[in-house]
Amino acid sequence: MNETRILHRKIGPRLPIALSGEGMIIRDTNGKEYIDASGGAAVSCLGHRHPDVLAAMRAQLEQLEYAHTAFFTSEAAEALADDLVEHAPDGIGHVYLVSGGSEAMETALKLGRQYFFERGEPKRSQFIARLQSYHGNTLGALSIGGNLQRREPFEPILFKTHHIAPCYAYRHQQIGETEEAYSRRSADELERKLLEVGPENVIGFVAETVVGATTGAVAATHGYFTRIREICDRYDILLILDEVMSGMGRTGSLHACEQEGVSPDLMTIAKGLGAGYQPIGAVFIGDRIYDSIVSGSANFMHGLTYIGHPMSCAAALAVQKVIRRDSLLDNVCRQGNRLQLGLEARFGNNPNIGDIRGRGLFRGLELVADRTNKIPFEPSLGMAGRIHRTSMERGLCVYPGGGTADGRAGDHVLIAPPFIVDSVTIDSIVGRLGEAVDAAIAEINVSAN
Repeated sequence: MNETRILHRKIGPRLPIALSGEGMIIRDTNGKEYIDASGGAAVSCLGHRHPDVLAAMRAQLEQLEYAHTAFFTSEAAEALADDLVEHAPDGIGHVYLVSGGSEAMETALKLGRQYFFERGEPKRSQFIARLQSYHGNTLGALSIGGNLQRREPFEPILFKTHHIAPCYAYRHQQIGETEEAYSRRSADELERKLLEVGPENVIGFVAETVVGATTGAVAATHGYFTRIREICDRYDILLILDEVMSGMGRTGSLHACEQEGVSPDLMTIAKGLGAGYQPIGAVFIGDRIYDSIVSGSANFMHGLTYIGHPMSCAAALAVQKVIRRDSLLDNVCRQGNRLQLGLEARFGNNPNIGDIRGRGLFRGLELVADRTNKIPFEPSLGMAGRIHRTSMERGLCVYPGGGTADGRAGDHVLIAPPFIVDSVTIDSIVGRLGEAVDAAIAEINVSAN
């Protein structure tokens, strides 16, 4: 079959057809095997066909496949909510269950707005976020996001959002500037923007705890989020953290914000919550936000057809139980360190790798044409896409990204293997990725000559 009736993300050569999966391996219809070294988009944290999750899904299917949440709750949804809150950051007492990351962000934005509306502050309508951020592809989430390439075609129909610079030390920390000083300078941009916009008009500040798709595993410098939390508290605005990609164990702690020493007012999760077995996401809700709605209208003016889906909730709860039972966060830390050391050994002296970064099993390589001056490759070369292709040729799935440096120029590759990964597979990932990067750079050099 040469023709597809699907409008794929990119119209071009036919994609391989994924037929089956087992652990970290995906097989296509030609029998070729791929190491799923990015878990799709940092989704498949338990790998494929995990028996515990499949058993939980079968049991739920036999009992109840769907019930509309305007009429019923379900045992699966209640059990998952209890489990999430039990292990949530301080001050989080409730969750809102959705079907994915973009839905979670839309929900968080509306919760923030309704919170201040219930408080009698209807002027609060603005959000501040960061450039080079990604919060989803629905219109509200895209409006908050700060990635120029993704925003550009839809700019006229996005709502206005204010953006500040990202905390991105590789690109923005000045020569001779200490980490502490850079963290303070970077965070203080929020205060300046708040004073410019007027704190009385602002609902909240939105940020990825560790930036994923748009810059490739960029963590904030030490002290940045502590200062951000102080500013949010001083001006009575909400801190809304996006951990759709970085959360639920990906960085080595269940929530990435644990490593920052802060608790959010609202926080979105999705990918690692259900490990890809069913579509699911959630919003963690701070107590003051929940209490304000309860004591006000007692009606969250929002709802989606598949929220709290019993099958999704059963799968997600099983995923979380396996992670705890098998101490997989310990493995994330252990194998994450091995991955970082392997990447440094393989690429540390590569003139086209500018930065090797990340936490846990969430690592990124930033590619550059000139390492000394941190000059990106020309966007027309599509360097990240080339590496994705040369990796797939070698049976390796990694997650490419463009516009890394400024929203238009720059390339990176994200590595986010399942939490079950072992040392042998880590070494294979590094080896195959090394070959793929070398091949992609060789193509560029040949075409230049």
